[in-house]
Amino acid sequence: MARTTPARILDTTLDIANDMGWGRLRLRQVARRLDVSMADIRKHYRDKDAIADAWFARADAAMLAKRGKGFARLPATDRLYRVIGAWLDALAPYRGVTGEMLGEKLYPGHPHHNLALVWTLSRTVQWIRDAAHLDAAGRRRQVEEIGLTALFVATVFLWLRDETVGQQRTRAFLAHRLAGADAAMARLWPPR
Repeated sequence: MARTTPARILDTTLDIANDMGWGRLRLRQVARRLDVSMADIRKHYRDKDAIADAWFARADAAMLAKRGKGFARLPATDRLYRVIGAWLDALAPYRGVTGEMLGEKLYPGHPHHNLALVWTLSRTVQWIRDAAHLDAAGRRRQVEEIGLTALFVATVFLWLRDETVGQQRTRAFLAHRLAGADAAMARLWPPR
């Protein structure tokens, strides 16, 4: 029997959920597929929601991966486009399951998941800002955070329904909205 690792549990869970849906998935099915006990899974993940969190953490890691030379010299809109794109691309192989995970986290009867999702979104936006080299402080930072949060949420919800090849509709939406945000920020804080 192969060693049970968090990555193996996550990958197996995603494969099963891809076949049957996140809502129907039970951790006993994952344990059976891996030929381990449920206690072995519990050593790594407290519940299904923790597995979903690990899936989103994997996207965060892809978003935060080292960028090529010259990245810091790109315009802010290009840096943001690449960082957010990397996050979405990491989740793309299981886009449907990702949507089901988010739906479960947003279920009104799970306020403990709802609140945790708000904190996770806030942290993700902070990582996006840092990865994209957005270094503003004060009022400009507050405006960036609010705008970026709204843009990120809108982009994710469009991406979840985007059936175009390579999610080109989402990519066009993101590029267009980033250009608009850049123009708005230039009006608020004209370049010196």
